[in-house]
Amino acid sequence: MLLLLLLFAPVVAIAQAATGVGFQAVTIRDPVNGGTTPGYVFYPSAQASKITWHGPYELHATPDAPPIAGAKPLVVISHGHAGSDLGHHDLAVYLASHGFMVATLEHPKDNFHDTSGVGTAAVLDGRPIQVKAAIDELLNDPRWKTLINPNRIGVAGFSAGGYAALVVAGAVPHFDLFMGYCKRHPKDPDCGLLEKLESEGTATAALAALQASVDHWGKPADPRVKAAFVMAPLSLVFDKASLAHVDRPVFLYYGQDDQVLLPQENALHIAPLIKTLAGTEMIPKAGHYVFLSPCSPRLANDAADICKDPPGVDRVAAHRKINANALAFFRKTLGVATH
Repeated sequence: MLLLLLLFAPVVAIAQAATGVGFQAVTIRDPVNGGTTPGYVFYPSAQASKITWHGPYELHATPDAPPIAGAKPLVVISHGHAGSDLGHHDLAVYLASHGFMVATLEHPKDNFHDTSGVGTAAVLDGRPIQVKAAIDELLNDPRWKTLINPNRIGVAGFSAGGYAALVVAGAVPHFDLFMGYCKRHPKDPDCGLLEKLESEGTATAALAALQASVDHWGKPADPRVKAAFVMAPLSLVFDKASLAHVDRPVFLYYGQDDQVLLPQENALHIAPLIKTLAGTEMIPKAGHYVFLSPCSPRLANDAADICKDPPGVDRVAAHRKINANALAFFRKTLGVATH
C-alpha cells in the first residue's frame, strides 16, 4: 500500500503537450524461435502527424519523422492471439503524442498470418521472453537508446498479450489450471485439444511440459518493467500463488460481455488477487475485440468478426477512454506528469 501511495503521489515534471508522431519499422531478435520478428517504434516528433496507410491500418503518424531529443518513458505493446503489431496503433500513437516512446512487435507463430505455434511452449512460454527481447533491442540500438529512459518502462497487452504483460510483471502461470477451467466450460473451443489429450491420457504430461518450459528461455519476469496495463487478459492460468510476486502497479480492463475470455474466469478472477492493482475498468456490453483499434472500412470488410461490436458499443468512444486511462496510468507509475 505504501508503494502505491508513493507511486500515485503527485510528481513534478515538464508538461507533456500533444506533439506530432513519427514511426519506424524495427527488427527484433527472437530468442525463442531463432531469427527475427518485425515491429514498430512510435515516438514524439516536432513534425506534424499525417495520415499514413499501412495495409488496412490508418495510422495517424508520419514515417521516419525526426524524433524529439531526450530520454522518454517506453511502453511495449503485446498483441493478442492471431494479432498484429499494428492492432493497437491508436494507443501507440496516442501515447507517443503525449511524450512516450512506444514499441510493438509481432509474436512469431501466433499472429494474423501464422498461428502454427498456438498452444505450444514457444508461444505460451515464449511471449514474455519476446517482450523482453523488444526492450533489449531498443536499449541496445544506437537509434533509440538515447531516446529512452531505461528506468521508466511499462508494458501494455491485450488477451494473450495481457497474459504476457502479467508474466513480465512477475506473474507465474500454472498451466494445470486449464484442466479445471475446461471441466467447467467443456464447450469452449480451446478445450477441444485438451479433451483429446485427456482421452489419450497425455493431458497432464502435456501441461507439465508447458510448465517445465516456463524458464527455458530465461526468467520471464523483467525488473525493468515498472507497470502493466492489461486489457481482457488470458488469465485463467493464474491463481493467488501465481500473482504473489507481482509487485508493481497493474491496471485491468475488460469487456462486460466478453465471450472469448469470460471475465469471471479471467479479469475478474485475478483482480482481487493482485495486491498492487491500481484500477479496474469495464466497458459495458462490450465483447472481446473492442480493445483492438477502431477498424478502417477495408479492415471491417476483411475481418468483420473482430471489427463489429454489439449494439450499444461505440468502439471509437471506448478507445478515447482506454487511451486516456492508459496515459494517466503510465504517467503516474512511470513518474511523468503534467501541470
